[in-house]
Amino acid sequence: MLLASVLSGVDAGTGRSYHVNSGIALTIIGVLTAAALAWVAAGVAGARAWSRTPALLTQLFVGIVSIYLVQAPRYAWGIPGLILAVAGFVTLLAPPSVRALSRGPSEPPASPPGAAGRSGRGARG
Repeated sequence: MLLASVLSGVDAGTGRSYHVNSGIALTIIGVLTAAALAWVAAGVAGARAWSRTPALLTQLFVGIVSIYLVQAPRYAWGIPGLILAVAGFVTLLAPPSVRALSRGPSEPPASPPGAAGRSGRGARG
């Protein structure tokens, strides 16, 4: 993403972009997207639970775009994209990754001694 953004910026700077304004906008959007992807990758590498959903959505997006590229037919871009998307899904959904990136159920608060058997509604009698 960063490489594509740099190339877009070079094209905008040299006047080879369709419109200079759109070239600049694409460059800015691409650089911000690359930064967001790097942030998510750092979260996955650090086993942060928040990073799992954005990482899975990124793989989904790459897979969808790759399907469009294969249908285009742009096999040189679409097939490697599909392989990377599937590999990303498999890696993120492998049991060790799921354990590392999941928040386990929180433990219930400890009940005071002698509280076993109380229903919390008060005693009737």
